Amino acid sequence: MKEGKVILDVYTTWCGPCKFLSPILEKLKIEGLIKLIKEDLDKNRPLGERFNVTAIPTLIFFNNGELLNHPIEVQGQMLVKNGLMVGAAGETVLREIVAAM
Repeated sequence: MKEGKVILDVYTTWCGPCKFLSPILEKLKIEGLIKLIKEDLDKNRPLGERFNVTAIPTLIFFNNGELLNHPIEVQGQMLVKNGLMVGAAGETVLREIVAAM
């Protein structure tokens, strides 16, 4: 997690929006735009507590090993704050976020 752009996808197996988001993130990973780490919140509650995850899906953004420390606004909405984005987004929006990392 020390090099490049990394997205930590905090999900659960029963979450509908998580299932929507997963193939988009996999596509970005295959294209080499990000490194992707997936963690099931039901199996890793301490991770959720560490990053103050209050809803799923939550994406946690890292750049070169550091939690992203600047907000990212896309299409007039603040989507990433304190390195976290809560909720699902489409491919175009996620590509804009990755570009802004």
